[in-house]
Amino acid sequence: MKFRTRSSAIIGTISLIASLALTTASADEPRDPRAAADVKLTEVAKAQNPIAGAAGPRGTVWIAERAGTVRVLTGSGLSEPVLDISSETTTDGERGLLGVAFDKRLAYFYISYTDLEGTSTIDEIALRNGKLQPQTRRTVFTQTQPYENHNGGDIKFGPDGYLYIALGDGGAGGDPHGNGQKLDTLLGKILRIDPAGGRQSGKPYTIPRNNPFVNDPNALDEIWAYGLRNPWRFSFDSGTGDMLIADVGQSDWEEIDWAPARSRGGENYGWASMEGTHPFRGGTEPANHTRPVFEYDRNGLGCAVTGGYVYRGQAIPALRGQYLYSDYCDGTVRTLKLKYGKVTGQSDLGITNGEVISFVQDGAGELYVLAIGGSVSRIDAA
Repeated sequence: MKFRTRSSAIIGTISLIASLALTTASADEPRDPRAAADVKLTEVAKAQNPIAGAAGPRGTVWIAERAGTVRVLTGSGLSEPVLDISSETTTDGERGLLGVAFDKRLAYFYISYTDLEGTSTIDEIALRNGKLQPQTRRTVFTQTQPYENHNGGDIKFGPDGYLYIALGDGGAGGDPHGNGQKLDTLLGKILRIDPAGGRQSGKPYTIPRNNPFVNDPNALDEIWAYGLRNPWRFSFDSGTGDMLIADVGQSDWEEIDWAPARSRGGENYGWASMEGTHPFRGGTEPANHTRPVFEYDRNGLGCAVTGGYVYRGQAIPALRGQYLYSDYCDGTVRTLKLKYGKVTGQSDLGITNGEVISFVQDGAGELYVLAIGGSVSRIDAA
């Protein structure tokens, strides 16, 4: 994500088996008015460049600030930092503290950040009675980065209990090293690893035995899916287990990819041969290309898609089952209705929150919207 003002030109910003026969919806298709829900944004806190968040112990929501601090959302706003790694990271380019996650038992907390040399790093910290135990901190994963953009950095635990990691193609523009389609690099990928296996074996992590490329001598075992430019935000539908990936485009098309819960991994989302459903700079569509379920062009105010979640909360029944997303430059929160990997409806919720950098899902399935300018807002029934 390029952290610029809305009027800035943004080029090269932030940037499971979907059949090629699936129709890709586009933003110029008619919107389904039945998909709309009457909602509002309620600002619940102010932060310094809030960038990511996760549902924590005892119904809490933990909010990460890009410069390296993590705070807990309370009824009166955000707490004092419960973690501060600001001396260990930098906000140059698209770097910083980029993602946070808890394991399924809420026993371990994970932070995804770029260190002072720009290396993508994931650390694990144990919790006891809901509090971090700093002495247990250990590094789980590292990946050097050739440039200061397209670092990705989102992390989530899947329904299977494994840690999924989103990494961009390494940066610059146009994927100059061809990382998206290469299987001998972790850049431009979604990865899947097992930190718990690492703790038990004394290693940083282990590889799930059924990862798709484990038996391929020409591919890295950690890879779950590939062909991604900068999958800035991805999520799992807590109702179905499906994965949704918002991949930031180069200059023309923003895309949202979908993978069913039954996927065994190995999807090729096309970059840099394709940008959405369109050949990129004369590229040829790979035979195994998994096309996006949705794309939109940059003819309007959009510049970089910000992926959200499928809403599974109770406060807004009309919104249940719809996928929420936004755009960093446009800031409008929109929804997609999906059925078996096809978009059956889309709507504009009529709410905006500045430069939307991320969504956060709490333990009850309610959603928050983070704007890089500082606001932390909850989506409520109007």
